[in-house]
Amino acid sequence: MPGRLLRGLWQRWRRYKYRFVPWIALNLNHNPRTLRYVPEESKDKVISDEDVLGTLLKVFQALFINDFNKQSDILTMLPETVKSKYHDLLSVQHPRVKPLEYRHEQQNTFKPEEILYKTLDFSVARATSSLISAGKGVFVTRGLVPKGAVVSMYPGTVYQKYEPIFFQSIGNPFIFRCLDGVLIDGNDKGISKVVYRSCNGRDRLGPFKMSDSTWLTSEICNPLAVGQYVNNCSNDRAANVCYQEFDVPAVFPIELKQYLPNIAYSCDKQSPLRCVILVALRDIKQGEELFSNYYTIVS
Repeated sequence: MPGRLLRGLWQRWRRYKYRFVPWIALNLNHNPRTLRYVPEESKDKVISDEDVLGTLLKVFQALFINDFNKQSDILTMLPETVKSKYHDLLSVQHPRVKPLEYRHEQQNTFKPEEILYKTLDFSVARATSSLISAGKGVFVTRGLVPKGAVVSMYPGTVYQKYEPIFFQSIGNPFIFRCLDGVLIDGNDKGISKVVYRSCNGRDRLGPFKMSDSTWLTSEICNPLAVGQYVNNCSNDRAANVCYQEFDVPAVFPIELKQYLPNIAYSCDKQSPLRCVILVALRDIKQGEELFSNYYTIVS
């Protein structure tokens, strides 16, 4: 029994140590390929915000059309011009189905990962990591991810620097620190899960959901929301994706916010919602696991 407990603790430490600041400080020089240097906060952009926004809108619109039979309450609240746009998109994707009949055409719906593949020509999913004792990882399951593509998103509750996160952080290896000190808690268990669900219910406006909570379950609506499971690179396995911060603009369509896997802990509406996306550093082939840099040094 003691041996099994010690092995369990050792395996947990091997996963957690890459998030443990003292360990990182002592081992930085021994792992040069695991470091990501950012000259300035303003230069932390591999691709433009416009490209990020374009990709998210493209994927989210495709998901919205795929879920069209579930969107009746939302559609009644949208302006006629917006409804017409979605009806036009529906007629392009499903030319034989009239909008009013779509709710009865269940065979025309696809799984989220299939929508991702149809939209971006690749799909990603969680699976057992190829690294020993690393737990889950994220793999390219279909297609080819081209260099510069948005390959996933880091889901979770967004905390400003001054907001309390002590209890949520205990034993939590899924807290991501942005360059300006903003934190994103991507843990899908325990108190972190409870906090996210609470904020998700708080911010709902009638039929409009302000965020997606399905990443907390096994049935994910947004197939990009798996970025918290991307493992750290090593000297043997270089990073093939990198983190990039993205603030959701005020013009983001309200009907598509239901697919955003992030929500603010605070009710303060002055700050834009922070998201973190992962961008491909090179072409990534089907079957490859994604690896990122956990250690960011800003000079």
